[in-house]
Amino acid sequence: MSTLYAILLLAATLFMLGGLARKARQYRATPAPLKIPVTPAPKTTGGVVLRLAKEVIFFASLFRSNKWTWIFGWMFHVSLALAFVRHLRYVIDPDGMLGFIWPLINNPIVQSFGKYAGIFLVLGLAGLLARRILVARVRYISAPSDYLMLILIMVIGISGLMMSFVPSAFIDIVQLKSFMLGMLSFDFQELPTSVVLLIHLTLVAVLGFVLPISKLLHIPGVFYAPTRNQVDNPREKRHIADWAKKLDETRDSYPELRD
Repeated sequence: MSTLYAILLLAATLFMLGGLARKARQYRATPAPLKIPVTPAPKTTGGVVLRLAKEVIFFASLFRSNKWTWIFGWMFHVSLALAFVRHLRYVIDPDGMLGFIWPLINNPIVQSFGKYAGIFLVLGLAGLLARRILVARVRYISAPSDYLMLILIMVIGISGLMMSFVPSAFIDIVQLKSFMLGMLSFDFQELPTSVVLLIHLTLVAVLGFVLPISKLLHIPGVFYAPTRNQVDNPREKRHIADWAKKLDETRDSYPELRD
């Protein structure tokens, strides 16, 4: 069982990273022939970086659009980030290459924030799920996969909270860390015996396989959205997409093609 779960988690991780990289490459290669930044838009590259930072960290456009959706969405994403940082202690060896960040990761304050962030993670997801059910216009455009993704991540969060707050679901975290480090070095160790843990890890693996082929691809997609990543300078500089530049170069090389 331990070997099976180690292989499953490794396969899900590789599939997720490979899928995200492939999709990011596809986004990068997609032509953007028009200058279409949403105004008011920045007129410098630095302004674009600042705009993307505000979108990624604070969800600025969502805040202006719908405050309730922003509250639940931002709560979920920030809590997810804190929980992710807390989970790094299971895959970082204090004596390994990344040991220099161990004091930060294992800091009691960081661990406490990550632990209780799980509660807000589930609350944020519950709010987003309620929005899809109760708001008619959102319910109309929601597909079954939209509900399933929210429920999947919610159950992952609930099972994680059970291992932190329900005594009967507590696990040996030292043994779990040995399993995780062994999995990364292909020296498979025993996985703690816990039904809740097996459910948690199984659903995490499912999320890893589903993520690169789902709407969760907005993770890399936000950086490639031309409405967000373009400088608003059409009067100062002519916008020519990369593929159009190559076409011009080809025409210059073969004058007969100009006609």
